[in-house]
Amino acid sequence: MESPIIYTTLNVPTVTSYPSIKCLQWSADGQACFTTKAAAYIMTPDHGIHFDTTSAIKSLNEKDNRDGIPPIGWFRTIIPFEKSDVLRWPEYSQAFGAASLGSIDVALWDVSFSPSSLSPDSGCILAALTCNMDLTLWTASKNCLKGEWIKIFDVTPFLLEVFSADSGSASMTAQALRAQITSISWSRQAEFGLIPTPVVDGSLLAAGNRAGSVVFLRYKADQTLQHIQTVSVADKWIGHLAFSAWTLVNPGICEAHLAFATSDGLVGMIKVIETVQADPNDGNALELRVTFDADVSQVCGPDRSGVTGLLWVDIPYKGRVLVHCKPGTVHLWCPSFPDIGWSGSRSFRLRTQKLSTGSSSLHPASGIQYIRRLDILILTLFDGSFHVLHNFSVEPTMSPTANETPVTGKRLSRAIRSAFVQSERDVDFTDVNRITGITSYDGSAAFIWIQEASRPSDFSYKHDAKHSSTLIVARTWDDENDEALLHDLAEVLDGVKTAAGLAPLYLLRPFFFRLRDKMKLDQLHSRFLQILKPQSADHSVHVAVPSWPILTPEIRAAFRTSLAQHLFGWDVLLSLRMRLSLADFAWKQHSGNEEHQNACGEVAQLLLNTISHRVLRTIIRHLAAAVNVLTPNDIPFVLRMVVQSLLPGSPPDLSEEGNSLSAISQTTVFPDPQSAPVTNSFNEVCPACRVEVPLEDITTAICSNGHTWARCSITTFILSTPSVRTCVGCSRKAFLPLSTRSSPTQNWLPEAARGWVVEELLEAEFLFHTD
Repeated sequence: MESPIIYTTLNVPTVTSYPSIKCLQWSADGQACFTTKAAAYIMTPDHGIHFDTTSAIKSLNEKDNRDGIPPIGWFRTIIPFEKSDVLRWPEYSQAFGAASLGSIDVALWDVSFSPSSLSPDSGCILAALTCNMDLTLWTASKNCLKGEWIKIFDVTPFLLEVFSADSGSASMTAQALRAQITSISWSRQAEFGLIPTPVVDGSLLAAGNRAGSVVFLRYKADQTLQHIQTVSVADKWIGHLAFSAWTLVNPGICEAHLAFATSDGLVGMIKVIETVQADPNDGNALELRVTFDADVSQVCGPDRSGVTGLLWVDIPYKGRVLVHCKPGTVHLWCPSFPDIGWSGSRSFRLRTQKLSTGSSSLHPASGIQYIRRLDILILTLFDGSFHVLHNFSVEPTMSPTANETPVTGKRLSRAIRSAFVQSERDVDFTDVNRITGITSYDGSAAFIWIQEASRPSDFSYKHDAKHSSTLIVARTWDDENDEALLHDLAEVLDGVKTAAGLAPLYLLRPFFFRLRDKMKLDQLHSRFLQILKPQSADHSVHVAVPSWPILTPEIRAAFRTSLAQHLFGWDVLLSLRMRLSLADFAWKQHSGNEEHQNACGEVAQLLLNTISHRVLRTIIRHLAAAVNVLTPNDIPFVLRMVVQSLLPGSPPDLSEEGNSLSAISQTTVFPDPQSAPVTNSFNEVCPACRVEVPLEDITTAICSNGHTWARCSITTFILSTPSVRTCVGCSRKAFLPLSTRSSPTQNWLPEAARGWVVEELLEAEFLFHTD
């Protein structure tokens, strides 16, 4: 295998990190998190981001610019963990079993990300666990790319209160052990098979504790936690947890499995069943019910051998396999699936690969990756060695035949060792390439990993200040297959699900990465654009909205929820937005080729029109359903929607709906024709000189004196306030919703935008993160 192509070499001056399959992981927002002893580094690649790209950090290694492909830029921010934040466990129990030595030198043990759109700014939430068994929740305060992340909830004190109230006669020691968390895992978003996807959070945060039980929690929109249930599974510490993906049982019912591993080597599973149904106390709301299988399944009995890695591997369209690693061995367990050629348990012994003096097959696992294209499972150890299981979905084996894939464990190990030699200086056989975390970058040959050079043979102590890790992104084998790339792209765009809770930046990363090569993009230009074009010219959308007769807080909440559900709950609309993002990306990549740029611009305009018409129809139908509760302050916004529906190029039936809305809204709100506003009452005045500004362009406002203002991308009103938010994907700006204000009397919306409809529309848009 030839020397790997390196795209990123970034030095991360930090104290040591612990080897783990979760040391380096991707969030649902498409951000990589590197967990070290003292901090969590949030790293975001610059693919598909058009917000302040000049501040992205890039590799300074000239070798990283091979084949004319520029190195990857990164946005970086850090979440530090201070010793002053630790909980003092002796205040709750003096028992020896409840003692915590982690408070002496506090280190970050584990992190787990929520699905997207859960945080107050519609992003991911980070659950962080320290060696003192303190569990906290964090999220970005303003700029998730390079801004501050803040702590929004202390979970451990909450658990102490819950167990104190529920334990009855249980001792303080028992309560403390149940609140001492030793492992965490956040599930994906539950997929109930309902269209459009309901606005409800079905994800669960599972926390294993010292008492041998698993605590199931749910994050609430008011930044609190809900204790769902505590399930007792063993009498040992729960050292590892891993959620599987959700499986649809029936519409409104789905199930998942939570795998756990105890400190004595036992591996088991808990079946979790979740149901969504109408809330009997509120017909406009949905109620979630979670049940757990009373019988805990045992996959592997206790053998006093510690588990070093636990992960569910999803095989698309076939099923899933539970993988767990122990020193020197890897174990597989698969339930019976019709499309997987084996079931039951499989175990494989790993062989030592002499890459350095510190090589050993007994090192802990630092990465588990399934490569669908080759049907192989790649296992990475702390010593930098790679081990491959072939024919994973047919019959796993570590001894491929001569006709099978050339990707073997030894070749991968040599390729990664070659990248280590290129990125480090003065490396010889005594230097160990310690890989503390590795994960796939594009689902195929490109990987991202954290490495550190170590020389254990000299027995010298290396204090924290001298530790320095390196982040590497490299392609480890030749996988240039244009047909497979286009097939994967079409499959992602056609099969995307809003219920999955994954942001477009996460889903499109492999394609942004591959198409950075301008020569490849030129070769695939016409076929690529053909995939991006909308599949149908039909602009109709099945938006069934009930009529609302009176205006109450409950009706406003129902209006907001329905808007969010129809604006962001349709898979086809998410697919269109992703196609537009790719078309815009290709347009920028084709700089210098006017013909290709024009073709990309035509496709992008077609996609933009299709999206705009679907969104506009959704808003108009909601306004028509709420026409009986509209107020005079809502009319300027209603008229703006009507004007947009009458623009050239709008489908005739959409224009007809706009005209109908205009007539019934003015008649309902202004029964007396003399009190109705004139037709141009939706015009605004310039914030600088108070001259009237006509609505001629929905993106920019220019008054007769030459003052230029940007318009809100959601409401089209003039943006003359700093209380705005910017999309990191397209750089468009919009008003912040009033729920983010610090004072109840504060209102930054223009006078013409102070109707309740605009307020609820901004709140609905704020519920989701669509970058």
